Amino acid sequence: MSEEKLALTKREVSGKKVKSLREQGIIPSVVFGEKEPIMTQSEYNETEKAVRVAGYHSPVDLTIDGKKQMALVKNVAFDPVKHKILNIEFQAISANEVVEATAPIKVVNFESSDASKAHLVLSQVLEEIDVKAKPADLPEAIEIDASKLATVDDGLTVADIVLPKGVVFADKDIDTEMAIANVYDPAEEAAERDAKAEADKAADEAKAAENEAAEAEAAAE
Repeated sequence: MSEEKLALTKREVSGKKVKSLREQGIIPSVVFGEKEPIMTQSEYNETEKAVRVAGYHSPVDLTIDGKKQMALVKNVAFDPVKHKILNIEFQAISANEVVEATAPIKVVNFESSDASKAHLVLSQVLEEIDVKAKPADLPEAIEIDASKLATVDDGLTVADIVLPKGVVFADKDIDTEMAIANVYDPAEEAAERDAKAEADKAADEAKAAENEAAEAEAAAE
């Protein structure tokens, strides 16, 4: 679990006026909880660091005008051009309640697998998964072992995940056959791409020759 801390102050500015805050290097935010949402703000660099480390999976120890509050990052809005944070939504939580968070999936030990030794490559297709746990039990990442992968017919699915103690999937009906990572042969795929490119080239040349013949026939009439 992350030990990130972030100091917030209550915010009076809202709507279009928050643009002036961003120009001063201040990030507007909102803390949602059981009571009314609290409009807050914080210094950009400290906020960016806390959000980057905590992600959507680890609690942040907020201090709002001196009052402590544990929270999860629920949503971060980014500028589509500058990729800078525009706004953050926090969800207030308590240490004893079970909360839902999005944990990154980390595939480990592939380098020791027979697949890796055969120069096959692992392609991860699922990067994160929603889990439930008490804040202290929330994992910084869900690790999944790839050491037993051997051929291109092998892969990893949700069924291969071993969750840490106190952690469950947020979706109790989750599809355990959902793919997390697949093994492929880069040489074989390159050969297939080359073969397709050659076939496409031959088809284009045949089409061009057909059009040429048709034009010649039309000119001769």
